[in-house]
Amino acid sequence: ISSPSLPSHSQVRFVPSLLLLAPCNNRAIGCNSRAIGCTKMSDILGPDLITDLPQSIIETILIQLPIRDATRTSILSSRWRNTWRSITHLVFDEKSFPIPCDYNDQQLLQERVVKFISMVLSLHQGPIHRLQITHRSLLSFPDIDRWILFVSKNDVEDLTLELGGEFFRMPSCFFDCEKLFRLELSRCELYPPVSFKGFSCLKRLNLHQVVISSEAIERLISTCPLLESLSLIGCDCLALTISASNLKYLYLYGEFNDLYLVDMPLLVELFVSMYMPDDDLSEHIEQSSNCNFVNFLSGVPNLKRLDGAVHFTKYLSIGNDLRHLALMFNNLECIQMRPVSFMDMKEILVVLRLIKCSPNLKELHISGISDIQASAYTEDLDFWEKEYHSDSILRKLKVVDLAEMSGVPHEIEFIKFLLGSSPVLEKMFIIPYISNKEYRLKMLVELMKFRRASSKAEIYFTCLEYPICVSPGFRD
Repeated sequence: ISSPSLPSHSQVRFVPSLLLLAPCNNRAIGCNSRAIGCTKMSDILGPDLITDLPQSIIETILIQLPIRDATRTSILSSRWRNTWRSITHLVFDEKSFPIPCDYNDQQLLQERVVKFISMVLSLHQGPIHRLQITHRSLLSFPDIDRWILFVSKNDVEDLTLELGGEFFRMPSCFFDCEKLFRLELSRCELYPPVSFKGFSCLKRLNLHQVVISSEAIERLISTCPLLESLSLIGCDCLALTISASNLKYLYLYGEFNDLYLVDMPLLVELFVSMYMPDDDLSEHIEQSSNCNFVNFLSGVPNLKRLDGAVHFTKYLSIGNDLRHLALMFNNLECIQMRPVSFMDMKEILVVLRLIKCSPNLKELHISGISDIQASAYTEDLDFWEKEYHSDSILRKLKVVDLAEMSGVPHEIEFIKFLLGSSPVLEKMFIIPYISNKEYRLKMLVELMKFRRASSKAEIYFTCLEYPICVSPGFRD
């Protein structure tokens, strides 16, 4: 409001879509004080709706506003003047501070943003249930220590910190936030003190590019007994053992040499994108005698969805023979593995063991490793006939999605196996990697010869130029 002299709050009236500021002018409205008395603004504009709103609704409105706009509501009326100071949700993001399109002075911008956040926190009264500071213009600076000290004394339950620039070290007072329910940290260093006993209320933990040791992660997880969701993205560790009896969702993305999951009976969703440098991978293959498949998956018997990427399939294939496993995943409904090398029998066995151990599997998504030069590879092709002759081991499989198929013999046999062993299969999507049209046509003709256990199965052979749908076949 740009008026140099604001009217009193009694002259501010709320009407639909309009905040009207109008000083009383008796002559302008034809007031005859002797005959009918002075006409009040309230008689003309109606009740003061914005002032008379219940306190709970006022707080809800303020929480929905960007924090910069919430602070400006102090001019509306005496009831609104200090209400913003006690709102429990404080979000400082790109929308919270005006940034001109042609603004180039990053240092001055950071100073203004830091000053604004410090002002809001210093004037705040009462608990802060949610604090989010995600502003790319904020680089490493000492003020964050004061902010964390402040919120650690105000019962913060939901904390999100994501700043730009260099990594910052979380102060020791952060570990005093005993009521944390949700925590998301990005680009920081985390060193729990020896006296740290965990976050007893924490249910969701998301660490993105956080510098923290394997031992510290393991101790942090083990001292959060209510933890249900864990995400570690870009937190590279040599070896990591995760034990969390209440965990339901686990997302791992980074560089690992070893991963172990222990005692996770409630885990239902697992995503692992596991990168291993070639030298470490070769050394791990040579030295490992244990079966990684068993070590990694035996602790998660109730999975519903498994999603593995990069070197994960290769990692599971390391160790002892996979042909005789007693594991069962009765709740597993969706498997996604990418990529899988169909020139490596041990990786093929990983996929097949997962399928065989999952009687209720409904969706299967596989991406191959394209290698046209290996198309003549025919080693151990007889193994399909020896071990997988059943017509109904995939009794509930309905959708199969196969990408980057090069047409190598083991890929073709795998497709043949799926079509012949899935009595309720509805759709199979095949995306060939091969660019040669003649080779793709040969691959398609070969697929059309295969027997299908399902009378409803449709094959969608997708090419860049055109999609082909092979109509349902019938059981032989």
